[in-house]
Amino acid sequence: MTLEPFGKTPDGGNVEAVTLENGNGVRMRVMTYGATVISLLVPDRSGQARDVVLGHDHLSGYLLASPYFGAVIGRYANRIARGRFTLGGVEYRLATNNGPNHLHGGVRGFDKVIWTVGEVEAGRKLVLRYVSPDGEEGYPGTLTATVSYELGERNEITIDYEAVTDRPTPVNLSQHSYFNLSGSDDILDHELTIAADRFTPVAAGLIPTGSLDAVAGTPLDFRTARRIGERINDRHPQLVLAGGYDHNYVLSRPGDVLAAAARLRDPGGGLTLEVRTTEPGIQFYSGNFLDGSITGKGGAVYRRHGGLCLETQHFPDSPNRPSFPSTILEPGRTYRSRTVWSLSA
Repeated sequence: MTLEPFGKTPDGGNVEAVTLENGNGVRMRVMTYGATVISLLVPDRSGQARDVVLGHDHLSGYLLASPYFGAVIGRYANRIARGRFTLGGVEYRLATNNGPNHLHGGVRGFDKVIWTVGEVEAGRKLVLRYVSPDGEEGYPGTLTATVSYELGERNEITIDYEAVTDRPTPVNLSQHSYFNLSGSDDILDHELTIAADRFTPVAAGLIPTGSLDAVAGTPLDFRTARRIGERINDRHPQLVLAGGYDHNYVLSRPGDVLAAAARLRDPGGGLTLEVRTTEPGIQFYSGNFLDGSITGKGGAVYRRHGGLCLETQHFPDSPNRPSFPSTILEPGRTYRSRTVWSLSA
């Protein structure tokens, strides 16, 4: 397996791409810009290979019009209120790029940098590394992060994250692929299951209120498989506020072990994606802000609900919420997180 050129950034940085492939016809292509999954081809039940992630054919698309398509998100996935948090008695001010709030690492998060290739195993595994300097986007400490993608013969893609720091700092890494298992214009007919009894409700700006509310009796209940479009237009205040689904679910799992998080199925083509993770939460985002202004791979126009994200993560705004699981990484310790995507037809 060789690194292939995939273009240059405006400052002259060389971007490369690697293809991972197994014996079942599953093929995933990843580029070094943003550690981004740019395509994921999976045979459906008729044997036809289907690209199940949104994105662009060329680097220019990612540079000009990409709402985090396929990228690794860091230092902090999701939102931090007002772009501020206090750690060790010091208030840190982060870049604010989502109204008054900090989103997905800031103006230039991990999705907009070139990662270094650390290891390549022919056809199976790719390891990428990025060193985030002290003060980048306002975060304290130099953080060295690695992400690996490994494609197995059972059609499992294992995503491993590690990070170390020289100063205490928040860390919350995630993968932001937009899935569409059908190839149709939207994901409203997809059936979704989420292994969560509770979610973190949000207020203005989609910042958590701090409570953990039951999903029972609400349109956010996916404990059994439900068609996504079935209740997405319900007038429940949480759906109105977010314009659809854009919520963190509190996963029901026994400790920091790899456990089931979500299952997504396209009844038409028969493709299924199962997500397992060691993280305590998963963000279900139903592509509410896709508006038809982005033309992606093969000339496809990405309209509202054209894809969905299942972002495994710690909870949004955790640095400001002591009751949430901590996201602070200390020097001498290693941040580790694993997510597995299992694909079948």
